Amino acid sequence: MQVELFSSQSKDAQQMYAPLADRIRPQTLEEFVGQQHIIGKGRALQRMIERDELHSIILWGPPGSGKTTLARIIANTTQMHFVPFSAVTSGVPELRKVVQEAHAQRNMHGKRTVLFVDEIHRLNKAQQDAFLPHVENGMLTIIGATTENPSFEVIRALLSRCQVFILQRLTEEEIIALLQRAINDKQRGLGKYALKIDSDVFSLLAQHADGDTRIALNQLEMVVLNTEPQADGLREITPETVKNLLGTKALAYDKHGEEHYNVISAFIKSMRGSDPNAAVYYLARMLDAGEDPMFIARRMVILASEDIGNADPQALVIAVAAMQAVHFVGLPEAQLTLSQAVIYLALAPKNNREYKAILAAREDVKQYGALPVPLHLRNAPTRLMKDLGYGKEYRYPHDYEGNWVEQDYLPEALQGKRYYLSS
Repeated sequence: MQVELFSSQSKDAQQMYAPLADRIRPQTLEEFVGQQHIIGKGRALQRMIERDELHSIILWGPPGSGKTTLARIIANTTQMHFVPFSAVTSGVPELRKVVQEAHAQRNMHGKRTVLFVDEIHRLNKAQQDAFLPHVENGMLTIIGATTENPSFEVIRALLSRCQVFILQRLTEEEIIALLQRAINDKQRGLGKYALKIDSDVFSLLAQHADGDTRIALNQLEMVVLNTEPQADGLREITPETVKNLLGTKALAYDKHGEEHYNVISAFIKSMRGSDPNAAVYYLARMLDAGEDPMFIARRMVILASEDIGNADPQALVIAVAAMQAVHFVGLPEAQLTLSQAVIYLALAPKNNREYKAILAAREDVKQYGALPVPLHLRNAPTRLMKDLGYGKEYRYPHDYEGNWVEQDYLPEALQGKRYYLSS
């Protein structure tokens, strides 16, 4: 009896000291805010949950978009046996226990088992392979949650057996709605405090969170708890209060994750598309997020040849000079050099003829192999080579008017082939 009482008290204490984002986590689809493209009326995931016909799914979206909350709602709504599985601390032995329990649930209670794998991208290949037979035979239904592109992180065999649902970053309006719900909730939220909150505070917190509801809610709680109440107990919160307590927001940008590739891709395509404003914006995004400036500079050097080439040969000179300056000067001053070079590259005339030329030439190298070099182009340092015809009938262009003379340079099998098209 004492143990039960202690357990109950521990659970109550856990709830009391849990962060705000956990305390007011939605329990039903009706409470859930956002992601209407997948859980709106008549949408696939909504139908699965309401009909209790869940198949293996992967919820892919940025932090704070509701992946874990949706998994818990499914656990509360369906009649399936729900088991959490940690991709970090659990392994194959734990999976065996889950499978044994799943057999027992099916045989004794007729229940299917749902395995919720948070951060499924952190499972190694051996762990993912261990899931496969149990997913195939229907013993386990998987709900995986990930912030990383599953096509990169989940093995093909497992991914093919899951339906992927993409969650979007929440809008400012959606986050504001959650913040307002939190301050009005007297049981689980901040409704027990006497609060006077400037309407601009909600917008500021939503912008600060950059689409992450967990950050927005927990920062709201931090601001409330760290605002001294007045004599009458009222806590007055203004935008200045928020700025003083939270400081400058950090951009969502993982230098080894998908957002890294999204932003650098947009940066390159903006320069290629001759949009200096977008290119400078993405440059600023990367610099503010702490991207290596030399990585940025190297990408600019590549673009100067790939997308501009001889349409403006100076572009490569500018890009290489910028890379050298970044290495020599370093940040923060190097941001000026990068900005100058980015704008030049964006405004430069574009062509990819040099890029297409080398690709076409390499294709022929693969197709034809090492074709013999024409005899008249071969070097003849020895008498034997001269006797064999090496260098014979070679015409020295500078001996002719205009420093040019007609002769064949390509191997015989490729005569007439044009890799570089000048127009």
